[in-house]
Amino acid sequence: MSASRWPARLWLVRHGQSAGNVARDAAHAAGIHRIDLTGRDVDVPLSQLGEQQAEALGRWFAAGNGNGRPDVILCSPYVRARETARRFRDAGGADPDEAICADERLREKEFGILDGLTTAGVQAQLPQQAEFRAVLGKFYHRPPGGESWCDVIFRLRALLDTVSLHYAGRDVMIVAHQVVVLCFRYVIENLSEAEILVIDREADVANCSITEYVHDPDMGKDGGLALVRYNVVAPIDEDSEAVVTSAPDEMVAARG
Repeated sequence: MSASRWPARLWLVRHGQSAGNVARDAAHAAGIHRIDLTGRDVDVPLSQLGEQQAEALGRWFAAGNGNGRPDVILCSPYVRARETARRFRDAGGADPDEAICADERLREKEFGILDGLTTAGVQAQLPQQAEFRAVLGKFYHRPPGGESWCDVIFRLRALLDTVSLHYAGRDVMIVAHQVVVLCFRYVIENLSEAEILVIDREADVANCSITEYVHDPDMGKDGGLALVRYNVVAPIDEDSEAVVTSAPDEMVAARG
């Protein structure tokens, strides 16, 4: 990519707390094998707290704390990401007429036959998959019908090509999921498997947290995106109604 094809600024935002996050926490606390959710993962909505988190983030940007406001908003097609983007925009985070464009390449990592199982559930019902994952690690393990982190990275590389083609020099926000945020860091910063897994182990990506990059023309011969901040939750901390939440990226579908 030439320097002129980078976004001027890029924000990565994980969606607000979802009903799936709440159900997952309850399932793990109870030690049961399956998360109590029906229907498709794509249709899981925000929790009431997740709605408050998205609106708090929008107000924080509207108050001038976001280093500008996005003039392009891309999001995962999943309901929880769409709703986060809409509530963020409607709370003043972006122009009220700004379109929110869903892109399927930003969808949640697909868990295949592990979808909906807790860690205990996978170990009890699919012990061979638990063993495969222990040997291969989360970066390369692909459950039947699902994806590895590498599969997510493949589609994000294509997504970044689209961003460079259509949104050069623009202020772009992407609203998606925990693994998507981490995989973007892997691609943008040219990290190794070991480096991104260290970042993953240090802390979960918080709901409605901000990861921000700015174009730096002095990064190499073509310029690049420099990390400004990662996993920032200050806008949530400052809101009296919305608290910080996160859910770990388990090998099961945490619906995150």
